[in-house]
Amino acid sequence: MSEIATTATVFAPEVHTVRIESTNHDGSFHGKNIAPKKFATTAEFGIADLLFGLDLGNAPTMGFAYPSWRGHLADLQLRPDMSTSVLWEPGVQSVIGDYWQADGTPVGICPRNLARTLVDRLATRGFTATIAVEIEATLFQEPVHEARAKGYRDLTPLGGSAGTALNLAKSKDWVDYMSAVARRLEQIGIEWEAWSDEDAAGQVELNLVPGDPISVCDNWARARQVMREVAFDRGHTVTFMAKPTAGYGQASHVNLSLQRDGVNAFYAPDGPSATMRHAVAGLLATMRGATSVMLPQITSFRRLVDLSGPPTTVTWGIANKTTAVRAVVGHPAYSRLEYRVPGADANLYLAVATILAGVIAGLDGSLEPADPVSDMAWCAPDLERLPETITKAADALAADLILREQLGDEFVDYWVGTRRWEWMQFHTGGGDPFSELSEWESTRYFEFP
Repeated sequence: MSEIATTATVFAPEVHTVRIESTNHDGSFHGKNIAPKKFATTAEFGIADLLFGLDLGNAPTMGFAYPSWRGHLADLQLRPDMSTSVLWEPGVQSVIGDYWQADGTPVGICPRNLARTLVDRLATRGFTATIAVEIEATLFQEPVHEARAKGYRDLTPLGGSAGTALNLAKSKDWVDYMSAVARRLEQIGIEWEAWSDEDAAGQVELNLVPGDPISVCDNWARARQVMREVAFDRGHTVTFMAKPTAGYGQASHVNLSLQRDGVNAFYAPDGPSATMRHAVAGLLATMRGATSVMLPQITSFRRLVDLSGPPTTVTWGIANKTTAVRAVVGHPAYSRLEYRVPGADANLYLAVATILAGVIAGLDGSLEPADPVSDMAWCAPDLERLPETITKAADALAADLILREQLGDEFVDYWVGTRRWEWMQFHTGGGDPFSELSEWESTRYFEFP
């Protein structure tokens, strides 16, 4: 159980607001603004369970069994984690928290608690994890109010519509935006490694510094908020939608290494270590079910097009970016796995929890993977493909006994129920499965998560 925040917290005199923050299951950034005096008097804050019971269209999800913590708008308890406290902007302190039930047990679908559970479980095996995340987003020239008025359609890519990835000949407005994002990240203590032009017009990739899973997930949530706020301040729009236009989609690749006694357990001088092989095998064994978490929305699956970048098969390879898991080997410090399935709309806390679940299963069973794919993994008729729809992925997760054991029945059943609900909303609310991108999807996903 996490430590309850102290009530003796004292902030600088100029702080007039304490913003408590969290993500819900869909990855949306939520919270409240609390007066410092009020914040100092309590260790946790009641927030209605509807936070996890509403879909992205603001309708209550129904049609499946509620877990014990769902009820008649019962309060969940958000406990601030004071180790995350930062000065967000002059006068505003920011603190991330976790959700607990009134009896002191964790909420089974709280993304941050679930990620921590898997991190702790890995530690009992003698391992710590280091992760890094690549944040992809698409920038548009129009301010968000204009984007809303246009239904998020036919927007103008910031930086121009021509060019390829890593293009330095971008217009100054694009460069100025990313420079402003980098400065804001530095001001709140989030270290970044690189940012660059990505394949799609207006698209950017931001790489955060590797670290422990929970800290990196916290930085991911805050970095996306920074990108939104900077876009608003500069009169532009940013989206983390998996495929905001009919062109390229966008991802959120997760890089992972394991350490034992301070040594990279994935390293071996002659290729993948035994630990890396076991981890890969666990990831492959759980990949079809994990896809539901990695590709959470209807639009997420529109990315799965051969030859367009995202993986489409249940595969791994050494230095092979066409596979779902890319192994980087032969270096004592940098040997790692890149899990390439998640879309930009995935909740990183849940993605990391699910990745670690597969890794732990592989380690526990000393599983061995199939041979790595050395050729192109796209368009290969003999390779198992990822589920290509939200319902097929949900069915795969529902049937995955390994992920059920690691993530818990409560999480799996609730998540599967919300994904099936999302499918029904799409097909009854105006979604068009035959279009490249329907207006229903633009309205629902452009701003959230």
